[in-house]
Amino acid sequence: MVNLVAAQKPLLHGLMKLAGLRPTTVEVVPGTKMDFWVPSETIRKDGHKQEEKLESKKPIKKKPVVVLVHGFAAEGIVTWQFQVGSLTKEYSVYVPDLLFFGGSVTDSTERSPMFQAECLVKSLGQLGVDKCTVVGFSYGGMVAFKMAEKYPDLVHALVISGSILNMTDSISSSNLGKLGVTSSTELLLPTSVKGLKTLLSLAVHKKLWFPDRLHRDYLEVMFTNRKERGELLEALIISNRPDEVFPTFTQNIHLLWGEEDLIFNIEFANNMKEKLGDKATMESITKGGHLVHLERPCVYNRKLKKFLASLQIEGAQK
Repeated sequence: MVNLVAAQKPLLHGLMKLAGLRPTTVEVVPGTKMDFWVPSETIRKDGHKQEEKLESKKPIKKKPVVVLVHGFAAEGIVTWQFQVGSLTKEYSVYVPDLLFFGGSVTDSTERSPMFQAECLVKSLGQLGVDKCTVVGFSYGGMVAFKMAEKYPDLVHALVISGSILNMTDSISSSNLGKLGVTSSTELLLPTSVKGLKTLLSLAVHKKLWFPDRLHRDYLEVMFTNRKERGELLEALIISNRPDEVFPTFTQNIHLLWGEEDLIFNIEFANNMKEKLGDKATMESITKGGHLVHLERPCVYNRKLKKFLASLQIEGAQK
């Protein structure tokens, strides 16, 4: 029987190509590789990065780079399918698959968000990216924060949706209790249709109905590398330290949130904005949950593009 979710992938790939993106794989180091969708002009016919320009002799205006980093329940282009086409006219869009998502893998035993960030940064360097704005959702937001913290010369600005800086053990236990689950693995790595329905019901504001077969097909296609992903979840949680200093970020950081986010509610965003200081801004989207970029893509894209445009205006004034 045909897997309905897998059958949709060629269509999604076609939409990415229409938007001007092409797939490529970067070997970060031997044993570690990351899959990307990248602007077609950066890829030659032999599959290697093109340094300066297309075959056309006309000069190419360099677009600002935007990197879209996915969350835990789906790979890159599934997560950002409604954002890519909206951005590619004005921005060079890069969509990675983090390690153990899509075809990205490593033989390293390291599983921390910082390791994901380091591999992503090295990959972007090989692709010729020297400055970018990173848009991070949920788990990808935690990776984006690590990128900005350690590589401020690369990360020009951040947009964060449905995420926090660090998942401490106290936040984890409190949040899981509110959500009615016993562990992050139970919530984010469901093994049954019932578990997937629970995850989706918490992730969206407007409840949607799908047949059980579609849920089963999604479980089969999207939840691969379960052992390694479980280890990623374990590596997320850090111990509370009363002496821990909140990092100082030099970048503009925009928090773009669904008002009805049940997984990381709006209070997380408000508290984080206060700690981030004057360079942080925040907007919320009504009738949107954790998956606000999929539930209300038009509103999300408009607010995202407004912030990205403000960065260009600010840069031109300097």
